[in-house]
Amino acid sequence: MVRAWYMDNSDADQRLEHHRNPPYFIELDKLFEITGVEYFKIKSENPIEDQLLKKIKLERNYNYEDEIICSKECLPNYEEKLKNFFTEHLHTDEEIRLVLEGSGYFDVRDKNDEWIRIEVVRGDLIVIPKGIYHRFTLDSKNYVKAKRYFVGEPVWTPYNRPADEMECRKVYVEKLEKGFGTPSAIKV
Repeated sequence: MVRAWYMDNSDADQRLEHHRNPPYFIELDKLFEITGVEYFKIKSENPIEDQLLKKIKLERNYNYEDEIICSKECLPNYEEKLKNFFTEHLHTDEEIRLVLEGSGYFDVRDKNDEWIRIEVVRGDLIVIPKGIYHRFTLDSKNYVKAKRYFVGEPVWTPYNRPADEMECRKVYVEKLEKGFGTPSAIKV
């Protein structure tokens, strides 16, 4: 099950948990309320055939997908790619990931510009809204295999911070100030 918490300000290895002292965990409904990040648990032994995942893909029009493995053995230019993933950025489309194996962290900014770390493990599907500043890193196990979902042809352009003048960022900030409502109630 996904866990989320406010991060400390340490410059130690990005793959560590980076809890504050004392730790400050965030409930999933609160995570959505303060960031717009959505979470779904895909429980099936074969996640790709899971009925909830099929319904999410249909209702949200995710019609293109691919798979990525992040590890020293499988990812060309591993260190450079990890550095790029961990550079704070935003996208003009949602970022949708389903962890098939392994684990890692998505970090997102709240309205006070503080980092929230979201741990993802097998079966976790996370939707990072367009326009939110975020980053990704592996944890100390240095391995994750994930499905990436897109609406239409994939556009995988990160816009490094600052990108506050981009329309997707302005729309996100407006939602951040007004509130995100309630998370998707997609049920099987």
